[in-house]
Amino acid sequence: MKIEIDLTKIRENLRNAMRECGYAPEGVEESTGELKFFRSIRGGRYPRFHIYCRVLPDDTKAVLNLHLDQKQPSYAGSAAHSGEYEGSVVEAEAARIQSHLYF
Repeated sequence: MKIEIDLTKIRENLRNAMRECGYAPEGVEESTGELKFFRSIRGGRYPRFHIYCRVLPDDTKAVLNLHLDQKQPSYAGSAAHSGEYEGSVVEAEAARIQSHLYF
């Protein structure tokens, strides 16, 4: 699920704002330069919410690509996973993020 964020209206810089939402930084995607964040649901590595974040060139907006990873990739060296990009759980998490980010 894609979420557009107005960076001029959030409380903190994007990294700190994501931390306030309960997300841990996971680095930068080498191929795209997108910031990566995750939030564990049960305390383990999976299931977890995962976000790829792209800041637009004018630095006033960011696009968060949110999905739910149910389990780790099935094959060694594979990036494929059982991610859910839609559904009530993902929609509820998107609403939770938006309610935490803005003033």
